Amino acid sequence: MEVKQNKIHLTATDLEMQISLSVDSATGGDFSTTIAAKKLLDICRSLPDSSEINMATNESRITLKAGKSRFNLQTLPAADYPVMTKTQGESTLVTIGQRQLKDLLKQVEFAMAQQDIRYYLNGLLFEVSANRLNIVGTDGHRLSFTSTELKQNYEKQEIILPRKTVIELIKLLDDSEEDVQIEMSSNQVNFSFGNLKLISKVIDGKFPDYNRVIPTGHQNTFTTERLGVLLAMQRASILSNEKYRGIRMVLNNNNLKLISTNSDQEEAEEELEVDYSGDALDIGFNVTYLIDVLNNTSSEQVSFSFADANSSCLITLPNNAHYKYVVMPMRI
Repeated sequence: MEVKQNKIHLTATDLEMQISLSVDSATGGDFSTTIAAKKLLDICRSLPDSSEINMATNESRITLKAGKSRFNLQTLPAADYPVMTKTQGESTLVTIGQRQLKDLLKQVEFAMAQQDIRYYLNGLLFEVSANRLNIVGTDGHRLSFTSTELKQNYEKQEIILPRKTVIELIKLLDDSEEDVQIEMSSNQVNFSFGNLKLISKVIDGKFPDYNRVIPTGHQNTFTTERLGVLLAMQRASILSNEKYRGIRMVLNNNNLKLISTNSDQEEAEEELEVDYSGDALDIGFNVTYLIDVLNNTSSEQVSFSFADANSSCLITLPNNAHYKYVVMPMRI
């Protein structure tokens, strides 16, 4: 915590990621110290919303007063705090709206791996290429891709943003048109928006070539209402195998059946009318991967495309030409 010129600057870091915030102070002398974050947060939360907090430091302690409440906390020297600094060298500066970036992250973050031994999958690929920002998440079983147009052209650069940083960004970004400045370098990325600054290390590794995973030319296609197929899949998933979560999609002329069974020989079947005139298909998928994408898009319609019974499923949105979601099939 640093107080100077009627501003309070707060900085927190775990050495992988650092978040800094500046807020106005009504009055104040200048000082800097290090204070236990959780205790300070709990004290602020427990006080009435209208409270004014007075802070005074004395050697290795800080006193907080609000109304008739008084708290005396231990502190540590600010000089010992391990502040992350911006790396010097070449970087790419990209500007994008806060709401736009938040929406893009939400479209793909659920496809990231969680604790994969292939550490480069535990994050999102940020790729700037010409006048586009492409963001990709994959766990090896499914892949989510989204893209947006930028205001200018850039040389190609890519980084892998760690999972933890992605989750924090989604929490911190506003639903506003205000800009976020993203500064990308080879080992670090900086986000600046509002009165916040976030610095994060990037994952060192080579992200898979997503262009080889996203299929082209899947001929067997149908478009249907997102909510209808989502609810049908949720019902069918109740009786799927708890470990493998398999569901069969059986496609015939203008008809889609969703069938699941489990080790107790129980069975669920859902039938939907769809506008389909392609080949008859019977393909198995992990139903969780399909429910995830349907839950994380607000589009009223979704399109499913297939090649044959052994190929991946491509899910696209009729109102968004730049979103693609790929799920690998499974044997059931």
